[in-house]
Amino acid sequence: MEGKQPRLRDQVRAVIRVNHYSIRTEKSYWYWIRYFIRFHKMKHPQELGPGEVNEFLTWLAVHRNVAASTQAQALNALVFLYDKVLGMPLGELGTVTRTRKPRKLPVVLTHEEAMRIIDRLSPPNKLIASLLYGAGLRVTEACRLRVKDVDFSLQVITVRDGKGAKDRTTLLPGTLVSPLQDHVASLTQAWKHNNEAFVHPVSLPYALARKYPRAGHSLEWQWLFSSPALTTDYLGNVTRHHRHVSSVQRAVRQAVGEAGVGKPAGCHTFRHTFATELLRRGTDIRTVQDLLGHSDLRTTQVYTHVLGQGFAGVRSPLG
Repeated sequence: MEGKQPRLRDQVRAVIRVNHYSIRTEKSYWYWIRYFIRFHKMKHPQELGPGEVNEFLTWLAVHRNVAASTQAQALNALVFLYDKVLGMPLGELGTVTRTRKPRKLPVVLTHEEAMRIIDRLSPPNKLIASLLYGAGLRVTEACRLRVKDVDFSLQVITVRDGKGAKDRTTLLPGTLVSPLQDHVASLTQAWKHNNEAFVHPVSLPYALARKYPRAGHSLEWQWLFSSPALTTDYLGNVTRHHRHVSSVQRAVRQAVGEAGVGKPAGCHTFRHTFATELLRRGTDIRTVQDLLGHSDLRTTQVYTHVLGQGFAGVRSPLG
């Protein structure tokens, strides 16, 4: 007698983790797969095909007016489902109506506005927001930093498994060296004294927990910004995860309101401001691209449009 076929959710999760995709990608892909299934009246994707995928993507563009990047994300999720999970590559989809929603320029802050917001935050959110602005990190990247990822002698931060599963290095601002050293020193002191926060191991990526079972208790693998609550990892072990990004996002939104900057700013606005400030101060655009971890220079070039006439010394005929 054949074994029971695993649920589609379990199949998707297994393939994603075998391919070392991030948890955020896993959640995003499953969101769009589930959306696709509900759109087609709960039919199993094996009963559907390229025509139904085309219909869904066109509906997103025409009726939901989603951004081009959102439509592309939905397509990527469904291509992954059919190719990697079901073994039924979609092939030619036909003509998909592309979204006409124009891409908006990112909101950026002045240096003074950014500092006004940061100064209204309390620890550890103040230090996290400082890293978003000072090092151009995404909020997920800042929350996932470990003790070993900060090199004080070289003033370099290593971002592990960033967007697109890529590693990169970025600069550690000189003004943050001392606060971060103090933060690491307090973590080290608590770790040495077996503080209750270090009784359980920290969560580790993929098979590392199996290969190095004691790594989760070591100092270098500790999160810089850990969650106050415990969780269960994908192996079923009780572990401590990093600080949840939503708590940082809430604190930043509140600080934005208190600072009265009058802009719809959030955590990612600090990263946009990091890029525009570097360009405004004369940093080469390819260096900014590397620091941000953009694979395509065109993604970085959007910040030149934000800067407008002040970029690269261009002046209006009127002066």
